[in-house]
Amino acid sequence: MPVAENDGVEIAYEVTGNTDAEETVVFVSGLGYGRWMWEWQTPAVEDVYRVIRYDLRGVGESDTPDGPYTIDEMAADLEAVLADAGVESVHVVGTSMGGMIAQEYALSYDRTKSLVLMSTDPGGEKRVNPAPEVTERIMNPPQDVSQRENIRYKMRPAFTDEFWENNGDIIERILDYRVANPVPDEVRGWQAAGVTEFDACDRLGEITVPTLIIHGERDEVVPVENSKRLEEMIPNADRVTFDEGGSHLVVIERDEAVNRRLRKFLDGVA
Repeated sequence: MPVAENDGVEIAYEVTGNTDAEETVVFVSGLGYGRWMWEWQTPAVEDVYRVIRYDLRGVGESDTPDGPYTIDEMAADLEAVLADAGVESVHVVGTSMGGMIAQEYALSYDRTKSLVLMSTDPGGEKRVNPAPEVTERIMNPPQDVSQRENIRYKMRPAFTDEFWENNGDIIERILDYRVANPVPDEVRGWQAAGVTEFDACDRLGEITVPTLIIHGERDEVVPVENSKRLEEMIPNADRVTFDEGGSHLVVIERDEAVNRRLRKFLDGVA
């Protein structure tokens, strides 16, 4: 697997899909998730697009430097990956913390051709925070249980009740991924510090590339009001929300509908 280097930190990435294509899509994962989280989206684009997925610093096969981490640093990691892969123009797709990295990347570097922001927020004073009990559950899971049950506990608010009760096979598949690719609580805390400090509010008006905002209306982790704030601040952004299955992980709960909207957007700006 190729690696890119940013200030001594090695970031592992993979290139799949139509590797001869002129158009490239890069997927940017959320807090505590590896590049595997895009297994639900990759098949929807890989027939036409070159696809890059990578592990954020502290995750998977990438290096784990001492933290805390900043969104600026993680955007610089993305720039290193794209430069190493020889990508001149890219469609950036990010979810949750990955959506913050995507915003920062579009503002700080000149390779972005389009932007897709999923289940994310602008940070700063415009951010709408989750209920305190949701944050507590995600960041402070019980320690006297197995690794799998620890992950299950903190992952629960990311799904709707209906999906959690009726899709045990998918939940177990995600748990398999996360157990096989563990992210220490210390690293999650370092990433969370970057989320807390992120603030793009005063700069989002500078984004001029086509932008699609996707959000679940029942997102308990990043409330849907954040998508409205992004739409107001990013010129000519389009916003799509999902009610049924509209959780924080809408990319998994409503993968087929999300993928249709994603592909329509990409094909329209490619």
